Amino acid sequence: MSDKSIYQFEVQRLNGETISLSEYRNKVLLIVNTASECGFTPQLENLEHLRQLVGSEDFEILAFPSNDFGGQEPLEGSAIGKFCKMNFHTKYPVFDKIHVRGAKAHPLYKFLAARRQNGRNSASPRWNFHKYLINREGEVEDYYYPFTKPDSGRIVKRIQRLLDLMPVLQ
Repeated sequence: MSDKSIYQFEVQRLNGETISLSEYRNKVLLIVNTASECGFTPQLENLEHLRQLVGSEDFEILAFPSNDFGGQEPLEGSAIGKFCKMNFHTKYPVFDKIHVRGAKAHPLYKFLAARRQNGRNSASPRWNFHKYLINREGEVEDYYYPFTKPDSGRIVKRIQRLLDLMPVLQ
């Protein structure tokens, strides 16, 4: 396993169960820090739309709620999952609330934000709904700022390319 891969990290589900990100091996991933009381919160629905648009078992969205920006994630545990499902009909995994920046940042987010660790990009989240695109090898491929909607053509095309789903141009 490469030390430039997210597969070295463990995360907690909302129910407290710890899992290894190696469970997502060979999948293209979009990792997003979320919040329930943010101006970008409607992107939870855009994320679900993206999941449906791509429509591949080899693609997954991983949502990590965080209260690091303006105290915009006051919910805890299962209340976060209920909020996402009831209001935005989400079917992608939502994990336990974590820190995504600063000294207390989860090791996954320290890795995602630092080129010296991930070998690709230096891009720390500046707000909620910062997105990291991960290739099938678990490596950081790209990142997108919060104002880029998850189901934008730019992100969809990049995911399709990584999945080899792009139609052949004639």
